[in-house]
Amino acid sequence: MAQEVQAGRRIRLNRDRVVRAAAALADEGGFDHLSMRKLAEKLDVVPMALYKHVANKEELLDGMVDVVFGEVEFSTGDGWRPAMRERATKMRQALVRHPWAVGRMETGMPGPANLRHHNATMGCLRVEAGFSFRAAVHTYSVMDSYIYGFALQEKSLAPDLAEEAETRLQKLEEEHPTTPADEYPYLMEVAAELGKYGYDYTEEFEFGLDLILDGIERLRRREPASTRGKKPAAKR
Repeated sequence: MAQEVQAGRRIRLNRDRVVRAAAALADEGGFDHLSMRKLAEKLDVVPMALYKHVANKEELLDGMVDVVFGEVEFSTGDGWRPAMRERATKMRQALVRHPWAVGRMETGMPGPANLRHHNATMGCLRVEAGFSFRAAVHTYSVMDSYIYGFALQEKSLAPDLAEEAETRLQKLEEEHPTTPADEYPYLMEVAAELGKYGYDYTEEFEFGLDLILDGIERLRRREPASTRGKKPAAKR
């Protein structure tokens, strides 16, 4: 009787629950360690039950990526720069929460959140920033290169970069006790200064982001008024 009640209370499986559980598993152990068997165990179902909702691991990844895009909503209507700053900041934060998504955000088949995100970004650049189509594409490409590139660097480097720099400096001095300061003076300076002041990933990201936004603003001012963006006409 107790088993029947428990079965009746079991949350019904659907695609959203499957992909969110998969994202949570990947957060814990990485995408390469995710399997349909482990996912089925987490959801307390048999593996075959998953295939009613996703055809394979590739389709599962598409859904997981869409979960991440769903966390990167940003406000429009108050100017292109605040919108693009918010988008960049939220994207980095989402990739810190979901490191398995680094390098996978623009792969596979896009889902609804993915499509909304890209459409909103392009719309902001075309209408609020007033870019021509080509300038909007250039701007989008530069921003994503920076955001995704920084996320990859943050994922690859040590969480405490100052401590890591000190460890490497000590190893270098042990292996080359008489020459490191003479041969690598600037690297020695980096290690010493990081030890004093540390390395804040958020501060570094925002510094670089502002440089890029400043450059985008200069490009925007050079855009001829005749090329300013308008909403594309709907195709019949």
